Amino acid sequence: MGGSIMTITSTALLCLGLCLGHRTQMHAETLLKPIIWAEPSSVVTHGRPVSIWCQGSQKARQYYLYQEGVREPSRSEFPLGPGDKVKFSILHMTDHLAGSYHCSYRSRKSWSVPSETLDLVVTGMFNRPTLSALPSPVVTSGDSVTLQCGSQQGFDRFILCDERGEHNPGRLNSQRQADGWSQVLSTVGPVSPGHRWAYRCYGYFSTSPYVWSSSSDILELLISDLFPHEEAPTLSAHPGPTVAPGENMTLRCQTRRLFDTFYLSKKGKTCPPLYLRSQYQDGKFQASFLMNPVTLDHGGTYRCYGSLNSTPFLLSHPSDPLELVVTGAPIPVTPSVQTQDPTSGPQLPDYTVENLIRLGLSGLILVVLGLLLFEA
Repeated sequence: MGGSIMTITSTALLCLGLCLGHRTQMHAETLLKPIIWAEPSSVVTHGRPVSIWCQGSQKARQYYLYQEGVREPSRSEFPLGPGDKVKFSILHMTDHLAGSYHCSYRSRKSWSVPSETLDLVVTGMFNRPTLSALPSPVVTSGDSVTLQCGSQQGFDRFILCDERGEHNPGRLNSQRQADGWSQVLSTVGPVSPGHRWAYRCYGYFSTSPYVWSSSSDILELLISDLFPHEEAPTLSAHPGPTVAPGENMTLRCQTRRLFDTFYLSKKGKTCPPLYLRSQYQDGKFQASFLMNPVTLDHGGTYRCYGSLNSTPFLLSHPSDPLELVVTGAPIPVTPSVQTQDPTSGPQLPDYTVENLIRLGLSGLILVVLGLLLFEA
């Protein structure tokens, strides 16, 4: 009898232990760490929509979105039907919604750990900075180049972004100058022809790291010396390389090799070179860059390059340098380099002055005829 009682007691204790052990394992079960991301991007223009996604597991009953600095959840969502993710929609992005976010979720009996943080940035809150390449955006394959991002807004931080999306944006401390101009310098390279080298930059203040300016214009580096040297174009000046201020000048880039586009760069200029679609004429592919009228600012050393539509950022070897000399007293006119629109045909001459003279003479003739009729 005593043995039977001992056996029953031992069996009961064993079952109790197994049950407790199973329950302990259930309580100790951990949920998958959720993943958080933004679509279409975590960098959002002011007023535009954005969606924040949180993905956990099939056991999730409810998801929660937290903004840094706010204790309570900013939003909560239930999964729609069977699924392991939810979407938090923002219809109009503002500076108040910019910040660092994370998400988590709960099942029936436990909570997940928080996701990694997501930095949600609003852009367009300040004027855009300028982005340029030093000494030039035309770079020989294998060389490096310095990018300069600057603004008069007085930003103390700048963001330099690689358009390929292969590198995280670089946050750079700015250098402040006495006139209020602030800028950063960053070296990239050595450049290679395997992909595009395109960048943009933003400015912001360290007190509001998620509130950025509008984007600069995209700066694309042009990689030269990638075609046989003998296929380099030639550059000529018409009527000649020496010209007086106020006269007209044409720089013509041409070659017998097929190039779809020609680029014209000036030594010392950090802005992107001018470009024109090529036209086939007299057995050569060519483009004519018009300078009407010439000013002293047009003087300098020019080179031109050719490129193909399939790889527009890859250029030929440069032409030989052409020195444009502007002589004589300057004429107070606004300097410009005019390029013909390849879709609009040749530029038409301006007959405004000629038409005014004709109208004046017609009016004078009418007055004389009126006087003669009055005297008669």
